[in-house]
Amino acid sequence: MAKSSVLNKSKNVYRDIEKIREWGILIPIILFAFIVALRNPYFLTAENIQYIFLDASILTIVAIGEMMVILTGGIDLSVGSTLALIGMIIAMFYKNNFNFPAILAPFMGIGLGIICGAINGLLVSKGKFLPIIATLSTMYIYRGLVYIISGGKWVNAHEMPEGFKLLTRTNILGIPSLIIFAGIIFIIFYYFLNHRTTGREIYAVGDNPNSAIFVGINKDKILFLVYVISGAMAGLGGVLYTSRFASAESSAAMGFELSAISAVVIGGVKTTGGSGRITGVLLGAFLLTMIINGLNVMKISPFYKLAFQGVMFLTAVIIDSLIAERTQKEYRRKKR
Repeated sequence: MAKSSVLNKSKNVYRDIEKIREWGILIPIILFAFIVALRNPYFLTAENIQYIFLDASILTIVAIGEMMVILTGGIDLSVGSTLALIGMIIAMFYKNNFNFPAILAPFMGIGLGIICGAINGLLVSKGKFLPIIATLSTMYIYRGLVYIISGGKWVNAHEMPEGFKLLTRTNILGIPSLIIFAGIIFIIFYYFLNHRTTGREIYAVGDNPNSAIFVGINKDKILFLVYVISGAMAGLGGVLYTSRFASAESSAAMGFELSAISAVVIGGVKTTGGSGRITGVLLGAFLLTMIINGLNVMKISPFYKLAFQGVMFLTAVIIDSLIAERTQKEYRRKKR
C-alpha cells in the first residue's frame, strides 16, 4: 500500500506542470520556424523537413536513454563516446564481414551498448561513484578506445556493405526507416514508463530515494537498469548514426552527449530527477534539431550555434529551478 502511494505520488505531483512545459515547447518551435522561413523559404520545404525528422530520430533515441538516467537524478556523460565506439566497432566488423546480415546490426549495437552501460551502472550503483564522475571517466575511456581500435583511421562508405547503409535509407510504406526506428523506441518506452511498475519505480527513486527504499524499491537495481538502458540506446544510436552517414571516424558524435542532455532538459525533465514526460523529450529533440538546421539554413557561424544551444540549455535549467521553487512554496503553504 505504501509502495503504491509513493508511486502514485511520483506519478501525479508534477503532472500539471509537466503538461504546461511540454505544450510550451511548441511555441518556440512555431516561432522559430516562422522566423527562419521568412529568411529562407527552403526551411519549410518537404525535403528539409524530412532532413530535420531524420536528424531528430537518432537524437531522440539517445535522449530517451539519457532521460532514464536523469529521472533518477543522475547524468550520463558517456553516451556520445559510447555511440562513437559502437559505431566504429560495427563498421569495422562489417568491413571484414561483408555478407553478414545487416538486419542484425541494431541488435549487435544494443548488446554492445548494454555492456558499456552496465559498466556505468556498476560504478554508480555498487561502486557508489557520483554519476558525473563515473560517466565522465568512461566518456574518456570509450573515446580513447575508438582511437585505439581504429588506429585513428576512418571506415568509409565503400568499405561498408550496401545492406548496412540501407538500414537507414529505405522507406517502409512511405516512411523513412530511421523514423520508424525512433517511433518503435518511443512507443516501447512510453509504455514502459507509464504502464509498468519498474517505470514508475524509476520516477520514485528520482523523486525521493529514501522513501523509495523505505517502501521496498531496490534503488541499486533501478540505478543499474537506467544506465544499461542509456548504454543500449547509445549503442543503437551508434549503429544508426554510422549507417546514416556511411562512415565511422574517431571524432564522430563529439559533443553528442550535450545535445542529448539538452534535449532532455529542454523537454521538461526535472534535472534533479523524479519528473518528466517522454513526449517532452521527443519535442525537445525536435526543437533542438530544428534550431541547428535553421541556423545552418541561415548560414550562421557554428560558433553561434554552440552558443545558442548553450543559451537554450541555460534557459531550460532556469525555468526548471523556478518551477521547483514555486512547487516547494506551494507544498509548504498547503502543509500549514
